[in-house]
Order: sequence, then structure tokens, then C-alpha cells
Amino acid sequence: MKTKIVWAVILLVLFPKCAYSQLSFGQPEKINDEWRFILKDVDGAQSPNYNDTRWQNVDLPHDWSIKGSLSPTLASATGYLRGGIGWYRKTINIPKEKQGEKIYLYFEGVYNRSEVFINEQSLGKRPSGYASFAFDATPWIEYGKDNLIAVRVDHSKSADSRWYTGSGIYRNVWLVYAKPVHIAQWGVYAYPKTVTKKNAVISVDVEIENGSITGSSLTITNELLSQEGKVVAKETKKLSAPAGQNVQTNMELKVSNPQLWSIETPNLYQLKTTVLQGNKVIDETTTATGIRFYTFDPNTGFALNGQALKMKGVCLHHDAGVLGASVPKEVWKRRLLILKELGCNAIRCSHNPHSPELYELCDELGLLVIDEAFDEWEFPKRKWLEGWNRGTPGFEGIVDFFEAWGERDLADMVRRDRNHVSIFSWSIGNEIDYPNDPYSHPILNGTGKDGFTQPIFGGYQKNAPDAMRLGTIAKKLASVVRQYDKSRPVTAALAGVAMSNETEYPDALDLAGYNYTESFYLPDHKKYPNRVIYGSENGHSFDAWKAVTENPYIFGQFLWTGIDFLGEAGSWPSRGSSVGLLDL
Repeated sequence: MKTKIVWAVILLVLFPKCAYSQLSFGQPEKINDEWRFILKDVDGAQSPNYNDTRWQNVDLPHDWSIKGSLSPTLASATGYLRGGIGWYRKTINIPKEKQGEKIYLYFEGVYNRSEVFINEQSLGKRPSGYASFAFDATPWIEYGKDNLIAVRVDHSKSADSRWYTGSGIYRNVWLVYAKPVHIAQWGVYAYPKTVTKKNAVISVDVEIENGSITGSSLTITNELLSQEGKVVAKETKKLSAPAGQNVQTNMELKVSNPQLWSIETPNLYQLKTTVLQGNKVIDETTTATGIRFYTFDPNTGFALNGQALKMKGVCLHHDAGVLGASVPKEVWKRRLLILKELGCNAIRCSHNPHSPELYELCDELGLLVIDEAFDEWEFPKRKWLEGWNRGTPGFEGIVDFFEAWGERDLADMVRRDRNHVSIFSWSIGNEIDYPNDPYSHPILNGTGKDGFTQPIFGGYQKNAPDAMRLGTIAKKLASVVRQYDKSRPVTAALAGVAMSNETEYPDALDLAGYNYTESFYLPDHKKYPNRVIYGSENGHSFDAWKAVTENPYIFGQFLWTGIDFLGEAGSWPSRGSSVGLLDL
């Protein structure tokens, strides 16, 4: 008897009405203008008394690498552009009337190994260049006076990626004022209980942070508004918030005849979350919402709102040529519109969390998204220094901080982005299983299994990391994802499918992405009948697409790439890759 397993997801998610709605609390104020910058490591730059008058004036977002000179002495992997150590400084005045409120600094992304100071006091460090993060600056704020923000960015290990990363504070920065009792960061999360074309029941989790020394009795209200501004669902609930603690409540909103979000009609609602203390509003946030449901089936593929759909996807890196990594939203909108006009309906974020603005646009335009966390885990991959696959590689990367920060970075990606209707899956890794880069397995010796009669990828390297570790780590990372979002499947892009099939790596996934291995689709579909398979990275040949169209169990593919990108370059003077559908 044939076993049929359907992986089903019914989803309602949020995306920001405004650029700062990702913050989900308080009163955010963008502070991108009038920073001072120096590309040099200097002593004492975190002090308000330091003289920075000779520093450069810059506005954020700012990528110092793209402004530098190209040199064949730098790494081809990152586009022959420099890294280094830089400092940023900005003075802000905090009004006296804000005394008693909480003051936060929120960074959408700093590449990389950053440390943030306020009035000479270190607020903390964040090594990942793709993570968004916030620090509470309240204890060190001087109200009614100027306060110095200083940020040290250490990208001295500039060959730390297989593609161009950029350097510096290359995404937006926000100053956030909040009452002592407020919605927690990324603290509003909506997910489906049931959704059909006629009715939807949406669960909304609201997390409250009580930063005061007294408990609070609160009233939480969630209102769902149609595009015309009509309230279509409302729920109110009392909540007790103990002093110095975070507390969470759950509410349900019932919607009749929901206008479903789809690729053709990305219908939106507005979700307004309000927190009252007595009769006083102490916090509120409004975000746009989309309601949809979808299924994955190992035999019939993908269906959105009950309609079968093949994903015609592309992979995208986060740079934009001469703009580097600090890409204006308008540029991304133009690019995505062109891709959609070409027939693209899905994006894979290669190979890291992208700017929040990209997800906002995909929500608005009707593009499905795979949000990806990592290109490597506990061990580094080769980073080519003299041209792709040429010379002696380097081995710098997130290996320096993956053990300490990997799970936190993954959790923060999910919590930040889980309220985007465009995202249909979380990817925990790209080509982590690339044979002998670094993991290895005896199957690479060519045992005859899976048709390999000769050694492949150089054969088994007994001194390389054991590929059996892949399953252990993948299960751990998948559990992190599911802790913060149970509504979406977990995926990864497999490069060494034959090797990974010998491990428990694919078993940790809900969707198995195959990179450039169309020949494995049919045999693996027969061997693993409950596995949902798709092309997570493919070449531009028609045969690769035929493998999707002629096999109903393959739900789509993602071309490498949608747009040319910097880095992963050939020999000098090449500075990027030209494999995209669109030129830079």
C-alpha cells in the first residue's frame, strides 16, 4: 500500500506597513543622517571627548568596501575589494521629557564583528554581519544632553565569505523610545489555526516586556482591518505583567470570507495591536497582514490556496553592483518587478538573511521567498583568493563564532522575519554538505552505491570532518526554527545529495533542496517516497526545467542566479559573477 504524506501549512503572517514596523514596539526614529566615519582603528573613539572633526561625514546605510579601490592583492571571493576596521560616531540629544522611558538602539545589519557604545559604555557586540539586533541604552543615557553613539566594525578578516559582503553599517539604524512596559522586540506573531476560502481563525501571540519595578495590569487589543479600513475582527484580553519579566498572551481573530494573499493578488489587511494601562495607551503597533494556506505533497508538489503551482524561482545575493551592500529599497523594487515580468514567482535569499525591505517588497508584489540563514556551520568552506577554483584558498568565516552565536542568529532571523507573508520556508544552510569542503564520507570512494564506481570529489578524506555530524547539527537547528515558527517547513540546499543520503541530514528537513542534481530526482523519489524534493539551485538549461515540468513531485526550481553579483569572481580583473538572468 502506497503511503502518502502531505506537509501542510496554513498561514497568516504580517509585514510592515512602514519600514520600522519590524521593530514592533515603541516610537522608532530613523537616525541614518550625519554620522562621522574613519576607516582606521583608533584608541578612545568611544569617548565623547574624542575629537572626530577630521573624520569623514557619511549618511547611512554605508558600505565602505564598495567605495574602495580594487586590487589583485585582495580576495577574488569578495570581489577584490577591501575590508578593514572602521569607526562610526553620532551625537544625539535625548529630551528631558523622555526621562523615565526606555531608550533602545536598533541595527538592521552591521558587517561585521561590531561593538556598540553609548557615552563610552559598551552595550555589547554582534559578530554576525547579517543579524538585526537591539541594545538597551537606558542606564547610560543623559537626558536633556547630547549622547555619543560609537560603533566599531571589524572586517579585517575580509576574505570571510564566498561572495561580496560589504563592510560597515550597511543597513538602517533606529533610535526607539518606549514606555517601561511595552511590546517586546519582535513580540507580535500571528499564525493560523484554520484557514479556508470561506473562514479563517488566526492566533496572535503578543509578548509584553515589563522593564519596571512594579507589576502592571494591562489590556491588549488586536484589531484586523480590511483594505477599506473596516474592522473585520477584534479581540480584547486582560493581562498581568509581573515586574521585570516578559509575559505572553494569545488571542484569536475570526475572519469571514478572507481575501487570500496570492502571487496574482497579494491582498493585505492591517493588524493593529494596542496595549493599555488603565485607560492610557502605552504602546501600539500596526502592520499589514496577508492570509493564505498552502500544502506540500511528495507526489503532487506544491499548492497555494488549493491551486497547484510550480515555483519558477531565482537565487539572489544581497548586493547591487556599484551600490555594494547598501541597496535602496527603490532599486530592489525595480529589480523584483523586472524578475516578476520575466515570469519569476519565487526568491531564494542566498545565502543569508537579507534587508527587511526586500521581504516587504516581496510581500507587496506577490513573490514567494525562502529565507536562508547560513552558508557554513561549524567548519569553514574554501574562500578563493586568486580566482574561483584557482590557487590556494583561504578558510576564514563564521567558524569563529558559529558555536557561540549560530543558534541565536538563526532564532533572531526567524523571529524578525516570521511575520512576512512572502516567506514560505526557512533554510538552515546552503551546500553545507559539499563533499570534502569540508565534510567527507566513505561513499565518496566510489563503492558502487548510487552508481558511483569511481571516487568522486577526490574520494574519501579520512582526516576531514565526518559527514555524519550533518544530521546532528541539522536536527538541532531545525528545532530552533520550530521553536519560534511551527507554521513553515524547514529546508536546506543539498550539494552532496549522495553523501547526505548516508546521513540523517535530509531527515531533519521538511523540504529537501537539491543543488544541480536533477539526475537524483527520480531515483530518490522512489527510494524516499515521503521526501518532498525541489531544485534549490539550478543551471539555466532547458533540461533542468524539464525535470520540474515533467515530474509532478518536483514543486519548482531556483535558478543560479536571478541577477549578476559581486564576488565569487574569476581571475583578476573580474570582480563578480555573470550567471544572472539580469546584468548588474
